[in-house]
Amino acid sequence: MSHVRLSALDTAPWRRDAACAETDPELFFAVDEETVAQAKQVCAACPVRAACLETALRQHEMHGVWGGMAEGERRRLIRQRRREQRERRARAKQRQPSDAA
Repeated sequence: MSHVRLSALDTAPWRRDAACAETDPELFFAVDEETVAQAKQVCAACPVRAACLETALRQHEMHGVWGGMAEGERRRLIRQRRREQRERRARAKQRQPSDAA
């Protein structure tokens, strides 16, 4: 049983150009490291890898390899992006003139 959100995949404009389009979807939802590595190899040469990854991040996809990243890797990327966003906001706030003058 696959965890793919078919409606989201079917309507994604990048889907038709994806390297995985002709690959068994079960490859991308494996639990063993060897199969996950095989899925990542398919992603490595994919012309729409970035769009796939961003779709998975936007939809909070919890399972499988998307855009060359497994679940844990995507979670780390999300945490990193949030941390960087907080840091940018803090720096921008420090650069703003104070109203207490």
